[in-house]
Amino acid sequence: MEIYLVGGAVRDALLNKPVHERDFVVVGSTVDDMLKRGFRQVGKDFPVFLHPQTGEEYALARTERKTAKGYTGFTVYAAPDVTLEADLQRRDLTINAIAQSDSGELIDPYNGLADIQARQLRHVSEAFVEDPLRVLRVARFAARFADDGFTIAPETLTLMRTISASGELAELPAERVWRETEKALHTNHMHVFWQAIADAQAWSPWFTPLADKLDISKLGEQLSRLPRHFNAEQLAQMCWVLTCLALTSSEHEQLVQRLKLPNAYAKLANSAFQTAYSVTQRLSPQWFFNTIGKADGWRRKEQFLQLVGVWQALGMTADTAQALLKLYEQALSVSAREVIASAAERQQQLAGPAIGEAIRQQQQQLIEAHWRDIDGVN
Repeated sequence: MEIYLVGGAVRDALLNKPVHERDFVVVGSTVDDMLKRGFRQVGKDFPVFLHPQTGEEYALARTERKTAKGYTGFTVYAAPDVTLEADLQRRDLTINAIAQSDSGELIDPYNGLADIQARQLRHVSEAFVEDPLRVLRVARFAARFADDGFTIAPETLTLMRTISASGELAELPAERVWRETEKALHTNHMHVFWQAIADAQAWSPWFTPLADKLDISKLGEQLSRLPRHFNAEQLAQMCWVLTCLALTSSEHEQLVQRLKLPNAYAKLANSAFQTAYSVTQRLSPQWFFNTIGKADGWRRKEQFLQLVGVWQALGMTADTAQALLKLYEQALSVSAREVIASAAERQQQLAGPAIGEAIRQQQQQLIEAHWRDIDGVN
């Protein structure tokens, strides 16, 4: 039995990037042998095991044969006679088809090292076209490694177009399409993902509303202006909003339904559609007060902070954004206790909905009274 480190762990180490998880391939073993050694089997479609101490994944070397449509339409063969080279050949890109032995020796039968040096995302074999998910994976890798200068090899892009034309993208489950898209949203170059989708002619069927409306170059400029103090998940949601702002609300709803979009993404986008900010927007106290309400900002503070971050990406200056957020925080600090006490001093008693109405009046008055801080920077 021989064990090799494979895939992303080897690739990222060669690129001097942090390695977050390690996967191994086991050559010359069987299911029974792995179980006897204390490994716990977790794979349903093919033999994958968890190490009894580290919990890391170990998979038996395997080959795959296309037998049906879609990314699951494969017959898997895993047996002791499957070689390491045969296992690596079924992988998507050459940079992901490098293995490392226990001694540190690199096994690179498909020239992944050369493609790392050349900064090329290149398919391993013509079998690339058998898995439609690879169109999205390669687009996602293009976004992830854009900072490192990687581009998609022309011959690989040709195969991506072949997959798109085959109609097999429609066979993918929405969950897998969204998973790849969301991973791309977590990169610093989401626009590169969309450029790859465009170059691969892969808008249909999942992203059809974006095909004629998304200005990818403009999106890249907007992404560069996003404030970076948000966490990774918040930034991903904001990237999605910027991607979709050229759509109508109903077109975005099509994407929500088709991709089974998580609520946090859908709600932030809907908030952006409701408020419809543009850099030519004339700012006023009434506009800001109404906008907070439209965005559900009195109840959803974190979402409203993200929305202001989106406005910065659209061209609002940092000074204006900070002044608005300061005013927003002041308005949020108005409390029911304060409003009730103030009314009592005027011999008034507030109860029920009247309290909420009084709070909103005071918040609006506060915004109007301090608006000069906005005028000073806008």
